[in-house]
Amino acid sequence: QVQLMESGGGLVQPGGSLRLSCAASGISFSGRTVNWFRQAPGKQRELVATISSGGSTNYADSVKGRFTISRDNDKNTVYLQMNSLKPEDTADYYCKIWRTDYWGKGTLVTVSS
Repeated sequence: QVQLMESGGGLVQPGGSLRLSCAASGISFSGRTVNWFRQAPGKQRELVATISSGGSTNYADSVKGRFTISRDNDKNTVYLQMNSLKPEDTADYYCKIWRTDYWGKGTLVTVSS
């Protein structure tokens, strides 16, 4: 059974940092492209960051320069380092394996003073 498990969310003040993790079981991230999405209340789900099997990365304009996606294939985990957080980054964050229907259940990030 394939499971993706996000962790690392929480409450942080504006300007702060968080690191999200996405751990996979039942499937290997190796050789696969992985995405981070987010969905804020009342808004559509948004693609935030992508990392290819070779390590190439892409980011939404709204997070470019502040967020960094990375992977550790030995740990079967993908990370999202989020710096200089803003209130508009508040959302549920999900990881997904590209071209599959495998999603995690999400982790909530709240940026507020």
